Amino acid sequence: MDITVYKKTDGRINRKNGELIQKLRVTAYARVSTDMEEQLNSFLSQKQYYADKITQNPEWTYVELYADEGISGTQDFKRTQFLKMIDDALEGKFDLIITKSISRFARNTLDTLKYVRLLREHNVGILFEEENINTLDMTGELLLTILSSVAQQESETISNHVKLGQKMKTQRGELIGCNNCLGYRYDSETNEMTIIEEEADIVRMIFNWYLDGYGAGIISQKLTDMHIKTYRGGDKWHDTVIYGILHNEKYVGDALVGKTFTLDPISHKRLKNYGEADKFYIKDHHKPIISREDFDRVQEIIKSKKGARASGRRLGNVGRKGIFSSRIRCGFCGYTYGRKNIVRNANTKDRSWACIQSVCSGRHSCVDSKTIKEEVVKKAFVDSFKLLVKQNKFDTKKLFDNIKNAMRDKTPIEKLKELNTKKDNLNYRKNSLLDCMLDGTISKDIYQNKIEDLDKKIDKVDKEIESYTLLKEDDDKVENGISKIIQFVQSNSNKILNDFDEEVFDALVDYIVVGGFDEAGKKDQFMIRFICKTDFKNTIFRTEEIEHIVENNHIPSDKYLSLLDFESDQHFFYFDTTGIKREMKLIKYVRVRVEVEI
Repeated sequence: MDITVYKKTDGRINRKNGELIQKLRVTAYARVSTDMEEQLNSFLSQKQYYADKITQNPEWTYVELYADEGISGTQDFKRTQFLKMIDDALEGKFDLIITKSISRFARNTLDTLKYVRLLREHNVGILFEEENINTLDMTGELLLTILSSVAQQESETISNHVKLGQKMKTQRGELIGCNNCLGYRYDSETNEMTIIEEEADIVRMIFNWYLDGYGAGIISQKLTDMHIKTYRGGDKWHDTVIYGILHNEKYVGDALVGKTFTLDPISHKRLKNYGEADKFYIKDHHKPIISREDFDRVQEIIKSKKGARASGRRLGNVGRKGIFSSRIRCGFCGYTYGRKNIVRNANTKDRSWACIQSVCSGRHSCVDSKTIKEEVVKKAFVDSFKLLVKQNKFDTKKLFDNIKNAMRDKTPIEKLKELNTKKDNLNYRKNSLLDCMLDGTISKDIYQNKIEDLDKKIDKVDKEIESYTLLKEDDDKVENGISKIIQFVQSNSNKILNDFDEEVFDALVDYIVVGGFDEAGKKDQFMIRFICKTDFKNTIFRTEEIEHIVENNHIPSDKYLSLLDFESDQHFFYFDTTGIKREMKLIKYVRVRVEVEI
């Protein structure tokens, strides 16, 4: 057997043509992680250093180096020059890359090894000066893995030191990562929040509108229509921006630090902080724009409109701020009425209601609607209820049945018992899991996974408990209202409703229509129609009476039957704008109708 050995060629081989590379084409990669002046001076020094080093070596040919300024090494996609260098290497534009250290090339093990292997496949080497590693040396990968892991640990250590420093600053009352917001500018040098009055007026306007009953959608539309710029200079306002302002604790003078947190120092991904990291709430940090009382009231209204209050089948007041919220409709355009305050003098405000279409889009959008005082509506209801009782419009037996029907097939009380039992069982399982982990039956990882799953289930049960608690409150209110109606009916008019009662109103009335047309087609801008709940159709209007009306085709075109039609004694002034001049006129009577839908 004759064996011939072909010795390996000393030097580098060009893998495209198999020829020996006479002179290596060499480039360098430099990076500084901040844009501070001393770092930039270091950056210029690195460029000059590598240019001199490569050109002075007779076996090397200089290829223009690649450099990133003011860029962190933990995320490669942010380093444009680094990525360009990798692309050029794959196209065969150079044979060797020189860089100061592994930490300058990349600060996590995965990226380091990924690029080292990719470049080596294309016959491109990397020379790390401080570690004295040439990646084309096959024996160097184990050492490279160890050293790149050390570089990654160094990055994580620096990140922990930064977090500790930020925590210490926060505990001294300094804000970290504070973004300016509408109405404020933050000076990090003095740690002061300065109010910008022009913007602060917009913030106050938003809070006042919300307290007056306007929703986020209406408020955003109003601001857009008024051509008020957003904080970022945009022309269009959105609901989410309004809710962000209403939730922002800075407007009451406080500051919450730690709303988000960095997942890890490698990805730099920021997530909303649900408790994974510390939060710091600094009370009375700066001068407020909104009073704490108004801010707290807004948070209560927002909370009442969310979750169970928005999803449950509410019989009563659906998370509203006032008894009339979302229950008064315009008889001309059909839009809902919103609450507003009419200032008579420095000490007196009249709570009133106005068509939102007219308020938001201008008088031309609903010229016939009128603002009406809340006291006028309340008095009209009291007068209506007195007449209903006096004319014996109620069927007492069916009223008792109504109380039973007000409750659902499966009452909230029963459901609450079930949910509380379920929650107790879940908490018992959590305690049992802890015992199993402590005695070694299950591992810590399994324990953590199962606890997270149980916590999610408990959170879901808590939301259901909240929902059914609110539903029970509604059932109680409806039942109390009907019980009061029965008491008035059975008292034979000895006991009269003299003042407005929310529970009686809530139990009896579905919604109110303000304004409309009489039988002759004439506009009546202050007509008030109380539309009773469907449950009362056979309670107030007896079944035989309805059948008689239907048989004789006396049903109105809008399918409403009138129980009462009278004039309520009122006394208020309004401005008449139908003529050439704006005149103040006196209203002595308001036409009131109590109706039920068939």
